[in-house]
Amino acid sequence: MSDSSKPWLAAYPEGIPSTIDPLSAGTIADVLEDGARRFADRPAFESFGKRLTYAEIARASDAVIAWLQEKGLQKGDRVAIMMPNVMAYPVVMFAVLRGGFTVVNVNPLYTPRELEHQLNDSGARILFVLENFAHVVEEARPALTSVETVMLATAGDLLGFKGTIVNFVARKIKKVVKPFELPSAGSLAAILKSHAGKKPRAASITPDDIAFLQYTGGTTGVSKGATLLHRNIMANVLQADAWITPFLDRTSAAPVMVTALPLYHIFALTCCCIYMQRLGACCLLIANPRDIAGFIKTLQTSPFTMISGVNTLYNALLNAPGIEKVDFGKLQFAVAGGMAMQGPVAKRWKEVSGKPIIEGYGLSETSPIATVNPLTLQEFSGTIGLPVPSTELKIVDADGNDRGLDGPGEIWIRGPQVMAGYWQRPEETAKAMTADGWFKSGDIGVMLPDGQFKIVDRMKDMVLVSGFNVYPNEVEEVIAGHSGVLEVAVIGLPDEHSGEAVAAYVVKKDPQVTEADIIKHCRTELTGYKVPRTVVFRESLPKTNVGKVLRRVLRDEVMAKA
Repeated sequence: MSDSSKPWLAAYPEGIPSTIDPLSAGTIADVLEDGARRFADRPAFESFGKRLTYAEIARASDAVIAWLQEKGLQKGDRVAIMMPNVMAYPVVMFAVLRGGFTVVNVNPLYTPRELEHQLNDSGARILFVLENFAHVVEEARPALTSVETVMLATAGDLLGFKGTIVNFVARKIKKVVKPFELPSAGSLAAILKSHAGKKPRAASITPDDIAFLQYTGGTTGVSKGATLLHRNIMANVLQADAWITPFLDRTSAAPVMVTALPLYHIFALTCCCIYMQRLGACCLLIANPRDIAGFIKTLQTSPFTMISGVNTLYNALLNAPGIEKVDFGKLQFAVAGGMAMQGPVAKRWKEVSGKPIIEGYGLSETSPIATVNPLTLQEFSGTIGLPVPSTELKIVDADGNDRGLDGPGEIWIRGPQVMAGYWQRPEETAKAMTADGWFKSGDIGVMLPDGQFKIVDRMKDMVLVSGFNVYPNEVEEVIAGHSGVLEVAVIGLPDEHSGEAVAAYVVKKDPQVTEADIIKHCRTELTGYKVPRTVVFRESLPKTNVGKVLRRVLRDEVMAKA
């Protein structure tokens, strides 16, 4: 693409380069080791009120690397990590990456069937799992074909005496550790004790080595591992650095990123963890973001300068008692991704925090950032912003032709952050990627004249009403603007008259709100065929662990009952 076909470059804030050199920062291991030297005495992570410095994290990960080497792991061998945001996660992850091995991130809320598929597909040799989820591993264990060793971690690992209290509360008071039997399992605590002070052998790591197998697509078919090389992740770190760092206030204390999205999710992994290591920032780990009361208490007691989340998380915080007592005085920016941000939620966040929400867009396959709003933004825009440096986007029709400004069409993405392909699935890779490097996102969008992009919807979520396209995001945005609505999901259901009909599933904020109220509200904002035919009230909506509403799961559930 020529610069003339990249109108977004003219819209870049002053000081943002149009390109980055993706190889200039080396590997993720280089960033981690450089951070341990440059920021040795700075806090790197905070968990349950306890902080560990960059040097302490590096020493702990040295012990784990030495243990992995003793186990006979070779370069490129896969190590699975099944943990939420506890201190053990970055220690193990950094060890795997610095040792020249490959991280397989596992959602701790997986069922035994899902766990079995991912571990067998990836060929992981070692599994590190938080004890809270060991009962799932026990159930799946007989079917795991490649896993040689299971190692147990606890929420209190690396937290000293405070860790003893954290573990006691988890096991005896909250009872979140279910009974399990894994007699041959070892423990992370034992590794840290037996290998303390051991210096691992230096690993030879190149930018083309595989850093992560990031599994995706579980809600649209069989879960596939996006193969992310060190250079893919580092390109995205450099893109984030180019986009964000010029606008950070570096005159005060080191940045602190509220890390509530799980680190096994690509957004938090790159943006809240690896990029933060380059900045010398502290990651404020939130182990259970669904405990909103506990989350609010942490925000009240731990000063922070940055926060990231998804629409549902921001919405939950805004509706929680105590949010008015959170000090947002040091907040420099709030970023959102993972799902469409709703205008009413973004508007209220600005009113409460004083900062607009900067929305970005990307996928596991793009490491993840493809576009983001400029940090000069004063008000929520409703767009996903501009392509980051060295990144191209185009809107493509069903025949693969570039539609330019004549969208909507499918968003295609090309840049150094795009994955190498799907792990051991050449046919799936060929469906998703072109020979000249374009990744087909599966998202429908439009390009605006100034080079900004706007998501219209996922192709699979579109509702066809009497030949007219209805995009759930638009209907959800309108319904979310009703004062009596807490959350909403919109899907299409079969209809004998119109082919499909729009159905809205709503969680109430005001117990008095009725179906008629919602429909009347929609009629003032939407043309007739977009107005929901039915409104169903529910206590909750099905979501991923990062809070993204699962429309397809909702639809399957509704259809099964019908």
